[in-house]
Amino acid sequence: MGDDVSDIAAFYDRETEREQCRLDRHQLEHELTWRYLDQYLPAQGSILEIGAATGRYTLELAKRGYRVTAVDLSTANVEIGRKAIAAAGLEKQVRFIAADGRDLHDVTERGFEAVLLMGPLYHLIDESDRKAALREALDRLRPGGILFSAFISRFGILGDLLKNVPGWIEERADVQSVLEKGRDPEEYPRGGFRGYFAQASEIAPLHEAVGFETLKVAAVEPAISADDESYNRLEGQQRRLWLDLLYAISAESSIVGASRHLLYVGRKPQGEPGRQARSDCLHRGSSWTHPINQTR
Repeated sequence: MGDDVSDIAAFYDRETEREQCRLDRHQLEHELTWRYLDQYLPAQGSILEIGAATGRYTLELAKRGYRVTAVDLSTANVEIGRKAIAAAGLEKQVRFIAADGRDLHDVTERGFEAVLLMGPLYHLIDESDRKAALREALDRLRPGGILFSAFISRFGILGDLLKNVPGWIEERADVQSVLEKGRDPEEYPRGGFRGYFAQASEIAPLHEAVGFETLKVAAVEPAISADDESYNRLEGQQRRLWLDLLYAISAESSIVGASRHLLYVGRKPQGEPGRQARSDCLHRGSSWTHPINQTR
């Protein structure tokens, strides 16, 4: 494996309470994601959830009768998820594994009906690592099986930053690195939220490069970016710099949705992968929440 993600595991081991409540803070993301799960999941079967966190989706999937293998990098998250499943009396339906999504050798089963990869890809800063995680998922799906993967967008993060940490705009090296590379500078100190922030246009090609057929790329937090008052309060240099930046990206296609989180839905081809079929995709605006906000 490439990048050392032990700092990310440690981050989530420390932030279990915040992670447990995250979807209470981001209810639109949660509810729209469920709309896509309801649309594309089979009525029954087995699901591999990579990046299960504290098990919010795991618990609901088990309640709906699915058999779930839940994987997370954080051992603390895994323990919380295991306790929640036990409290609901659903232990027979769920197996928990602490593992890195790039190496799922402990998941020996193949032929899952669906894979949820909603979290790991925006913590893998190297494209080779993102592809490794996608190959692991592809390898464990049955032909025709469905993948759901989540991303944080490079430009959808800007509303959060403007509202919550407007001084970020003055950290010029950080700004330039995020805009050009989708990540903080190499020398950025580890210990907080560290991730990769994607452009919407790269998401379908990334999956297709490893063999998936694209069904949908959608915004799951559309039209709820920062409010006007946050910009109106800015003064002086910060106001000018934010105006410069927002003007510069105003024609970017991914800004239309301005969603912090994006959801990809794809399918493992039936039989041998041939020509990749690509559906019309909804390349809505992107979505991120910066390390400072510690939003997963």
